[in-house]
Amino acid sequence: MAAFNFTDKGLIDYKECWDLQEDLHAVVAAGKRSAGNPVAINHFLLVEHPHVYTLGKSGDEHNLLIRKDFLEKIGATYYRINRGGDITYHGPGQLVGYPILDLEYHHLGIREFIEKMEEAIIGTLAQFGIVGGRKEGATGVWLEADHPVRARKICAIGVRVSRFVTMHGFALNINTDLRYFSYINPCGFSAVTVTSLQQELGRRVDMEEVKEVLKAQFNKTY
Repeated sequence: MAAFNFTDKGLIDYKECWDLQEDLHAVVAAGKRSAGNPVAINHFLLVEHPHVYTLGKSGDEHNLLIRKDFLEKIGATYYRINRGGDITYHGPGQLVGYPILDLEYHHLGIREFIEKMEEAIIGTLAQFGIVGGRKEGATGVWLEADHPVRARKICAIGVRVSRFVTMHGFALNINTDLRYFSYINPCGFSAVTVTSLQQELGRRVDMEEVKEVLKAQFNKTY
């Protein structure tokens, strides 16, 4: 079982947090090189971001449905970044998690790492009475994933792995302003409905409560 070193950074600029991830990734990778074998060092950032769209390295810029000069009007920024996956949105009311750990130390492959992340999110949702699941051919966590009309996405996942050390992670919609998803094809899918805990429960949800549940689920899952 992993004992994650959680750090809550609150609301933090996306680029500042991306730089922090790169720094922590370098520390873990350097520790691995120095030791000559896998290392137990890990970090897990929990954050919220100001409005921002991020596009993965293999993503299609056409999935940003607005002109870049319109971003300023909606108070958002845009970055092309080095994770997998396509385009996604981050913003206030969304809980974003960045686990930075050595997969070799934890005896995990990339696919298993992502599946365990999904499992921890599904377990978190269950504590709030929400049944989450997986959708064939897509990463992340969905509600009613197999239903042709009612399927909706509540958590996006995109990671980068270098020297078997991870970075980037998941974005779980808690009290997210879902209107911002209307300006993109979320994760590259043109017909995806996006939801949040607030929308499903019909009330605002205490972010601190979600964080505590989520931390317990991740420590149990890995």
